[in-house]
Amino acid sequence: MNCAGEEPMKILLRMVVLGLVAGAGVGLAQDKATPAKPAVENPLSTWNKVAYARVKGMLLKSAEKMPEESYGFKPVDTVRSYGQILGHVADAQYIFCSLALGEKNPALDIEHSKTSKADLIAALNVAFAYCDKAYDGMTDVSAVQTIKLFGNDAPRLSALTINNMHDLEHYGNLSTYMRMKNIVPPSSEQQPAPAQPAKK
Repeated sequence: MNCAGEEPMKILLRMVVLGLVAGAGVGLAQDKATPAKPAVENPLSTWNKVAYARVKGMLLKSAEKMPEESYGFKPVDTVRSYGQILGHVADAQYIFCSLALGEKNPALDIEHSKTSKADLIAALNVAFAYCDKAYDGMTDVSAVQTIKLFGNDAPRLSALTINNMHDLEHYGNLSTYMRMKNIVPPSSEQQPAPAQPAKK
């Protein structure tokens, strides 16, 4: 291309157009090579389920991390012990998830009937399994159906959202108790470094 006699503005314009055309060609080639990700089905209920899975894992790890002899620990007499908090969390799974499922709460009163670490961990696992059904069965269509929650009309999803909030509230209690016992809470644990490729 002979550009010697052309004005600088025309040269610049040609270069910009050429760059745009080349960039668009590369973009189209990439679009064809990489199929677009499909939209997440049921985004509201799926997000709520992901949040539940995260806090559920932290609560179960908290139950495991605290030694058996500290399950009766409480900072002052006016609050629940570590074990009682875990029992309360287990009871709450039935309260909120039975509402989401449209079932009668079995009202097991785990907080006042279980004290050992093994019994509380077992009860937590069963309670979470019960709640798993509610989260797994929720769709965005069923999420907006009306239920009674604390005497008021509310969308069905709100029972599970409040369950997540309640779980996180009491995970905060457990974290404080663990810190008082010099135990690192699960959410503050050092994450393992990603594996590095082997050097050649």
